[in-house]
Amino acid sequence: MDFTDCALRFIIEKNWEDFPLDVQHQSKRCLLDTLGAMLAGMETPVAKILSRIGEQQYQGNEATILVNGNRCSASGAALVNGFAGNALDIDDGYRLIKGHPGACVLPAVLAAGELIPSCSGKKFLAALVVGYEIGIRSGLIRHATYETYHSSGSWGALAGAAAAGKIMGLDSTILRNALGTAEYHAPIAPMMKGIAKPSMVKDSIGWGSMVAVMSVLMAQNGFTGIEPLFDDTPKAEWCDVLGDAYEILNLYFKPYAACRWAQPAIAGALKITKDHEIPSEEIARIRVRTFTEAAALSCSPPEDTEQAQYNLSFPVAAALVDGEVGPKQVLPPGIYKDQVLRLADKVDAEVSEAFDRVFPEKACAEVIIHTTSGAGFSSGPVEARWEPPADPPSDGELAEKFIWLVAPVLGVEQSQKLCELIWRLDECDNVETLIDLCVKKL
Repeated sequence: MDFTDCALRFIIEKNWEDFPLDVQHQSKRCLLDTLGAMLAGMETPVAKILSRIGEQQYQGNEATILVNGNRCSASGAALVNGFAGNALDIDDGYRLIKGHPGACVLPAVLAAGELIPSCSGKKFLAALVVGYEIGIRSGLIRHATYETYHSSGSWGALAGAAAAGKIMGLDSTILRNALGTAEYHAPIAPMMKGIAKPSMVKDSIGWGSMVAVMSVLMAQNGFTGIEPLFDDTPKAEWCDVLGDAYEILNLYFKPYAACRWAQPAIAGALKITKDHEIPSEEIARIRVRTFTEAAALSCSPPEDTEQAQYNLSFPVAAALVDGEVGPKQVLPPGIYKDQVLRLADKVDAEVSEAFDRVFPEKACAEVIIHTTSGAGFSSGPVEARWEPPADPPSDGELAEKFIWLVAPVLGVEQSQKLCELIWRLDECDNVETLIDLCVKKL
């Protein structure tokens, strides 16, 4: 079977009405969650830097930089909004590709939605579904054919190009070249180096989103690309079920602004303190048994937002002290809170061979808390909250998360209007209102 032709047919031929009702509904949940992360992410230092760069170096009037409402080129808007989407590390993910599909796809969909005369809500959401499905398959193939664990932008560029190409109505020849161009120019970034030294490069999602939009525009103008990677797949079932099996239903969502690898430890620590009502000031030591990649996260005091997210001890301590890990905890001055830092200094990590064996299919941790009175309490093996298939968040929980993240940025009333619009976006003839509600009103 020609899997590239299979992928092209899926992108071009599948429309909103063709998707099962649960997939349609999940697309709105994904939009709500990813857009919330992106809007809140616009308040981070990295997004503010990229906003200035986007306006200076990607001048134009094609697309919107979220929150501030300034305009630039479509590729520039995808770059800026892409960096914001993962800036708080609170966006969705897919376990087997160890990355973030939504933050890769949505910036390209937003940009493409402004490039055509009128993009309906159904077209917008259908492109989002296409982007997720193509992105997850691309990530599986990338990881199977490259030895080094690489960032989301490496396969996210194909996800964004597929979604943008869907909105812009590319034919199969142009779309093939767009996908091949996106694959060739995608950032193949060494992910573990970004974890060893946390920095603003993060998951290279912003760069991947920009490559996605540029690849579509280049292909439209006659640029030719390599043959896309789908025929490289070592497993036919990754591609031949496109349109029949939907991996968008198997995402995890994140309740905390921290690396997903740290979130089983957060869940374990909170489970113990909830079950045994241990005040944080009575904790003498916290031991975290987890898989190798999570144990590689820093336990040093963070000096910036990125170090606070790619950390094991800090988010565990923040959760125990504040009951949440969100923008207030991982942005200054929250990262310097004495009570959190003192507790974080009591966290130690060790590798569990049992947890290594099940990763990445499962990400597990066991937390042991020792108190000042000499008592010890274990969480037992735990996974992160909102892990599929057993523990998906409800619509209400995702809506609460959205308001929690977005209200400090846009205000409560505007955030609620935006949330309500997303649930009925398939009824809208144009997504202009959606984008307008993503801009802060003076």
